[in-house]
Amino acid sequence: MEKYIYFGLMFLLTFGIKAQEEQKEVKQDSLIVPEELVEIILIGKNSNKHHYENKSLATIETYLEEANSVDFIKRGAYAWEPMIQGMASERSVVTIDGMRIYGACTDKMDPITSYVEISNLSKAEIKKGQAGAENGATIGGAIDLERQKSEYENSGWSGNAQSSIESINEQKILGAALQYTSNKVFADVDLMYRDAENYSAAGNEEILYSQFTKYNFSVVTGYQIEQNKSIEASFIFDEANDVGYPALPMDVSLARAYIGSLEYISNPEGEFYKEWKTKIYYNDVTHIMDDSQRPDVPIRMDMPGWSKTAGMYSKLKGNFENHSWDLSVNGHFNNSLAEMTMFPEDPNENDMFMLTWPDVNTIYTGLFAKDQYLINEDFSAEISLGMGVHNNNIQDEFGLESLRIFYPEMEGSKTRFLLNTGAQISYSTHPWTLGLGLGYGERAPSVSEAYGFYLFNSFDAFDYIGNPNMVNEKSLEMNVSTRYEHKSFSFSVNSAFYHISDYIIGKPDPDLSPMNIGINGVKVYEQLPYAQLWSNDLSINYTFLKDFTAKAKAVYRIGRDNENSNLPLIQPLTFEAGLRYRKNAFYAEAILESATKQFDYSPEFGENQTPGYSVFNLALSQIFYINAQKMILKVGGENLFDEYYSTYSDWNNIPRPGRNLYANVIYNF
Repeated sequence: MEKYIYFGLMFLLTFGIKAQEEQKEVKQDSLIVPEELVEIILIGKNSNKHHYENKSLATIETYLEEANSVDFIKRGAYAWEPMIQGMASERSVVTIDGMRIYGACTDKMDPITSYVEISNLSKAEIKKGQAGAENGATIGGAIDLERQKSEYENSGWSGNAQSSIESINEQKILGAALQYTSNKVFADVDLMYRDAENYSAAGNEEILYSQFTKYNFSVVTGYQIEQNKSIEASFIFDEANDVGYPALPMDVSLARAYIGSLEYISNPEGEFYKEWKTKIYYNDVTHIMDDSQRPDVPIRMDMPGWSKTAGMYSKLKGNFENHSWDLSVNGHFNNSLAEMTMFPEDPNENDMFMLTWPDVNTIYTGLFAKDQYLINEDFSAEISLGMGVHNNNIQDEFGLESLRIFYPEMEGSKTRFLLNTGAQISYSTHPWTLGLGLGYGERAPSVSEAYGFYLFNSFDAFDYIGNPNMVNEKSLEMNVSTRYEHKSFSFSVNSAFYHISDYIIGKPDPDLSPMNIGINGVKVYEQLPYAQLWSNDLSINYTFLKDFTAKAKAVYRIGRDNENSNLPLIQPLTFEAGLRYRKNAFYAEAILESATKQFDYSPEFGENQTPGYSVFNLALSQIFYINAQKMILKVGGENLFDEYYSTYSDWNNIPRPGRNLYANVIYNF
């Protein structure tokens, strides 16, 4: 493996990370476009995108991992939890078309990213730190998943059919999309089905309980009321069944989401604003965990959860002289309820029941404003301000009384005021762009952190209890960036430092007894005086001989608490190097992914040292024209040398898949 790491480092120093392609390719490729504190993953139109992607029908997580600021906690083969700038989901905001959605799983096995398929995704906008505060209070940043929708143009009907097979888990993927566009109406309909058995790690080691089945249906429709005014309606139905989680003691029998919205859009001419969007939305998420498929457990249990959210936003954008401004108001109501029932083997014993989320209502109302000012042709500045009111209210008296065992004086309702602000200055003189930014942000504790009741964490084998008395977590951040782009060569370097006060984390309480059998004890959420995170990434891209592109990237993060101890789940030095060849209807790409040994890990939170690894991937694609229609055939291999490895973020060191061969066929009509 050392030779692969050496090769990757030399490749990195020579060429560097995946970044922006030449301008003429921007609408055709899946790529990262760095823009100060923003990374955008463009997928493009359905008719163009499949040929230029390394793995056309991969999951959405694979595409989001192209962003240097995004990584994932992996508990199995399905529904990974996103992290932004090395921070888990409590410190970030993930939206679909601007809509807030709350997961219904206390173990975070239903992240918001799992409800969108790559076939109906147009782009993912990743904003780091306080640049991501538009849709809600955040510390780490935000991801907004924007779905594919057509324009008002008289093009009639079009569509595609997709299929794929994979060797590692016998996964079968079937999909279809249909679009209709006219000068007054458009409609985009997308269907996707995935079915996978247990995957195998290197050496053909079967990873039990890693199977899943998933269905996704998405529709977006629009009607142009008059010139520059339209309404749009959208709906998502997503359901997963028989989802195994090999890193956890329980599986998921059902994960289902209904997500709907109605939006009014105005793009006037000659007004003080150029765009006005107002949306109302509703979503309903059900998540049912159980251990019925596990052969040997201390006690049988079911853990269902439900989350319902209704919300709205209204956003204005405009230009005035050298100013480009945004103003938005948003609000949402969420209800989160989760319970656990234990079934003793002795039929004479009563079942044990508890509320793990005690029927918590969350109401949030926020105001956000941003102004970008062009000082002169070289300098620009940006300032943003977000303010929010956040209220939690426990609806279930039994759940409230359960928490009062630990907090006798606690109230059933708590209101918080949240502030998020940021400033950025940029200097651009060809071929250099330099940026410097500062930010301050606050967030409220999550439902689990404030009101969770004996939530088992299999990573460190502790039960967790929430703490409703915690204050807002606060973050001071500073970021610097530099980018060089000239002709066929570009590179960028980004660094961000976060000083987080009142840092929320679970700590052992030896006076409490665990609820689950045979575990290490109980942790209660509390707040450290501070913790610090430092996130760094490097990107380089070089196009040569017209048809070749060499690319590489490197990411390294450090996380420490106030006693200089390591924070959990902090990414070690990770890098990627690749070579792409593109000529007319043929495309090929080879990629080496590597990481060094994990030196900064936290035994207190169940981590151990993960070794370094290197995996090699190869993808080939060819377009065939059948009359006036197009068919794309793509074949490839992942982890071709069958490396046995797990990453720092693989829950309980569950090994990653071994050698995987796949084939995709996409037919456009």
